[in-house]
Amino acid sequence: MGQAGPLVSRIWRQAPYLDCLAEMRAFTSHRQPDTPDEVWLVEHPPVFTLGLAASPDHVLNAHPIAVVQTDRGGEVTYHGPGQLVVYPLLDLRRRGLYVRELVRQLEESLLDLLRGYGLQQAQRVTGEPGIYLPKPSATSPRSTPTVDASADDWVAAWSKIAALGLKVKNGCCYHGYALNIEMDLSPFDRIHPCGHRGLQTIDLATMGIRRPWDEVAQDALSHLQQRLQTKA
Repeated sequence: MGQAGPLVSRIWRQAPYLDCLAEMRAFTSHRQPDTPDEVWLVEHPPVFTLGLAASPDHVLNAHPIAVVQTDRGGEVTYHGPGQLVVYPLLDLRRRGLYVRELVRQLEESLLDLLRGYGLQQAQRVTGEPGIYLPKPSATSPRSTPTVDASADDWVAAWSKIAALGLKVKNGCCYHGYALNIEMDLSPFDRIHPCGHRGLQTIDLATMGIRRPWDEVAQDALSHLQQRLQTKA
């Protein structure tokens, strides 16, 4: 395992999705063994994106929002103002990371962030990348809904606050995760989020947590850096 070195961060507000995707691909294709790893903290204008596993049938009514086919894993999702997208551009071999471990580190950094904001109930759902919050109607102070995508009622029990999808090429990764901060969630009603009919989305503001985008971005970067240091 080589020396991973510090992460270089870049903040890019209102970045057109296709421009950002082209830059991520170029960065990954042209990087050298000593190229520093980067983390891009991005906010996109409205766009629906289809992952490699996505079915076009999961887009119900996109107009007038553009639909972009991309090369990340996963299904369909939405990006828009008020959402933080974190793109880690990492040399996984140099960091000694396998994809499954990277996904776990990204999810752990999100859980660190959300629980730091008081959302102790934030959880993974087994078999479904991303982070979820139990719906108030689905739980009580003494019970927790099943945290397992094999359960018939998991979509009814959970709301999604962060989606995750990656691409690995030549041992290096790009794409990342999207965290809903304070945004218009109605475009999610035009799709089956992550391919699941009836899956609801939620944001920090809905949970009573109002933080500026830049503050959440810096907090997310800090938690990700701390998690990746354990593998550097």
